[in-house]
Amino acid sequence: MRDIARDVGVDAALISRYFGSKEELFTTVLNAASDKTRLMEGDRKGFGRRMAHEALYQEKDAGQLEHMLILLRSIGSTKASELVQRNGQDRFFGPFETWVGGSDACVKTRLAAGFMMGMSIGGELCPDNLTPDQREEMRDRMAVILQQMIDA
Repeated sequence: MRDIARDVGVDAALISRYFGSKEELFTTVLNAASDKTRLMEGDRKGFGRRMAHEALYQEKDAGQLEHMLILLRSIGSTKASELVQRNGQDRFFGPFETWVGGSDACVKTRLAAGFMMGMSIGGELCPDNLTPDQREEMRDRMAVILQQMIDA
């Protein structure tokens, strides 16, 4: 806690007062890092198109990449990994599964999330040199894949 407090220029007691523990601070960071509910805005029939369009046409948000890095770095710590998994289930996968519905919602949501995370990381690693026609074709293909993942 002292290291964290020093990095942000406050007293460690202040962090303890507002967050209680490192675990609570970490959970707060996880919760604030991204809006996971946007996946579930709108109806299921338009899910694939919405997500594909967002992936290819919305301006990149540096916060999303930072959030992904936090998640990836957390894998090395047993405690942090447990917090990420619990937080992911409570705030993302659980609500997403409910929204998708059906007996195999767990499988569907994990396939869709894995595909979207892979595309997101790929978009950060590879330069965007698609022509407008290629971008539309990619969006249309992604939309079909994503929609099939939650409708199958």
